[in-house]
Amino acid sequence: MTGSGLPRPTREERDDALMRRALTVAASTPESDVPVGAVVVGPDGRELASATNRRDVDADPTAHAEVLALRAAATALGDGWRLEDCTLVVTLEPCAMCAGAAVGARIGRILFGAYEPRTGACGSVVDVARESPLHTVAVRGGVLSEECEELVRGFFRSRR
Repeated sequence: MTGSGLPRPTREERDDALMRRALTVAASTPESDVPVGAVVVGPDGRELASATNRRDVDADPTAHAEVLALRAAATALGDGWRLEDCTLVVTLEPCAMCAGAAVGARIGRILFGAYEPRTGACGSVVDVARESPLHTVAVRGGVLSEECEELVRGFFRSRR
């Protein structure tokens, strides 16, 4: 119970709320990019940064939502690159580049929605986040997976 007499939300309820925020961010992805939203949350639960995919619009192969959000969060914290005890929330399972960036940033936890069976690097194809000798990241996948999957499916359906 909190001081207000209301029950505290469970971890699952907090994770769902974070993923809803990432879905809101994903909805603002530029039209030509695959809709992915990423949010970095500090240890106190405060949002440090958010970003969408911008690969096509910026003509930058590294402009994935996760990388852009990690960069902005590092700037917001002012520590240069250590995002220890922070959580990366992303609507789609990170690829090897993004999972590697999270490991390099020392992110504490990755929370993702839709599994990516072709390029996922948090357990689907490889597990960069949990198998790195440098830093091990806690991972939870499949959060609001149906909503996250539909976002990507809808994008590709509109392209066919």
